[in-house]
Amino acid sequence: MNKKYFIVSYVFVTAFLLAYSSAVQAVCTVLTTPVTFGSYDVFSSSPLDAEGSITVSCNENPPSTVVVSIESSPNSGSFDPRMMKLIAGSDMLEYNFFTDTSRTQIWGDGSGSTFMQSRRVHKNKPWTQPVYGRIPPLQDASAGSYNETVTVTINW
Repeated sequence: MNKKYFIVSYVFVTAFLLAYSSAVQAVCTVLTTPVTFGSYDVFSSSPLDAEGSITVSCNENPPSTVVVSIESSPNSGSFDPRMMKLIAGSDMLEYNFFTDTSRTQIWGDGSGSTFMQSRRVHKNKPWTQPVYGRIPPLQDASAGSYNETVTVTINW
């Protein structure tokens, strides 16, 4: 009889802001809702999908479009794949973030084949952008909790 092992996976997103200097300075902030995958079945032939979000708010109208990028994985050093690490071990689990619901456009910094999101953010009208996450199926990984912290950067 085959036993199923479940892995509880979490990906936390931290924010990094770049300041903009001008005569009228807009202060923009970013808040994130983590992409929390929950339990991953290593025997399932279906990917595990989850969503989080990034919200950008500004106290003044920024002078140009706000661009949101998500840095590469600290564990893998790349965008494809990003890698979560087993908290109590050294196993890794592949995952990624996407800009679209079909999960075809990898969210990155615009380099290579990655995409960024951009929009004009108006004073006191926050922009909330979903983050679509996916763990590919049939990965041989140990049971336990996995996580990774990546950096979200906004430029304006």
